Amino acid sequence: MPPAPAAVVVVRSRTLSHVRTLRIALDATPLLGLQTGVGAFTVGALTSLALRDDVEVAAYALSWAGRGTLPLLLPRGVRLVNRRMPARPLRALWGRFDGPRIERWTGAVDVVHGTNFVVPPARATEIVTVHDLTPLRFPELCDRRTLAYPNLIRRAFSRGAWVHTVSAHVAGEVRDAFGVGEDRVAVVPEGVPPVMAAAPGAGRSLAGADRYVLAIGTVEPRKDHAGLLSAFEAVAAADGDVRLVLAGAPGWGTTEFDAALDHSPARARVIRLGYVSSEDRAALLRDAAVLAYPSRYEGFGLPPLEAMSVGVPVVASDAGALPEVLGDAAVLVSVGDSDALANALLTVLDDDGVRRRLVDAGSARAARYSWLQCAEGLVALYRRAAAQRRGRD
Repeated sequence: MPPAPAAVVVVRSRTLSHVRTLRIALDATPLLGLQTGVGAFTVGALTSLALRDDVEVAAYALSWAGRGTLPLLLPRGVRLVNRRMPARPLRALWGRFDGPRIERWTGAVDVVHGTNFVVPPARATEIVTVHDLTPLRFPELCDRRTLAYPNLIRRAFSRGAWVHTVSAHVAGEVRDAFGVGEDRVAVVPEGVPPVMAAAPGAGRSLAGADRYVLAIGTVEPRKDHAGLLSAFEAVAAADGDVRLVLAGAPGWGTTEFDAALDHSPARARVIRLGYVSSEDRAALLRDAAVLAYPSRYEGFGLPPLEAMSVGVPVVASDAGALPEVLGDAAVLVSVGDSDALANALLTVLDDDGVRRRLVDAGSARAARYSWLQCAEGLVALYRRAAAQRRGRD
């Protein structure tokens, strides 16, 4: 992992006698429903922060549906803010006004951390995590809710909020898009979620094949499943045994992919599982011959790192932050180049030397990303931002 940027100062995990405990309110909404990459970041951040003795963490959720399950999802040591916060009306208000403030629900805190593009107005220091700038870079790949994020980010900036990004690539995009000074944007990479154990052969059983290319992620235009299908048709023509397994919930805008799959000559060798449990996801990851990640744009890229952590080689696009995060531990191809993707997949499937190099490099690469380091960076950011706010006040 690249060295921490100047905006992030490493702090010790134990509280020193002269270090004041920070009270943090953190948005746990991404834990509800089907968990995505933002949910994985939120779980990792909450869990690693809860292990520290220099912060007190309270979790709130901008939702009422499913709130009954939230107490079961929070790590020990995190306090639940169990007061109703309806997402749609609050986001509408926050898009136009600097209220109501989060303390109405959480009580007094030092820092409020919006983990998913939205940070509520607060008397406390505001920090918002911007995972990517898809709404500005590729608005055609977004739904209506996502397209509202840039305005909410601008309003947060106008209140003096800080931005946390998980890659230097997105940090640069944020500074360029919003005209924010470098000292207001901090890069703290994510950790790699641990991949649970699985019974030998469980993934192959789910796939119905001994060898398969795995793609993990919501089926939506940004993930370019249509391009992957085109590449796999060439792979299938050259390799009579391999299958393509798609594990991910159906998202919006999948009409193009659905139509392509219905008419694909490789249709019988494409296994579409939909959203899978954590257990099945782990099994599929561990038994995959290769993970394909041909996204058109990414702000980080957890699935490739998860695959690397369990010895699975990765072929990915060179979109967004993926070259920064994956380095030379994956085979990278140009965005949208299905021929290059097909050739890369065939090489990894057939060349044992390439596979061994990717497995070794991938294991070392994944080991660089730690949730404990993520927590160190976040707490350093919290303290720096809070201290500057106190200095202004």
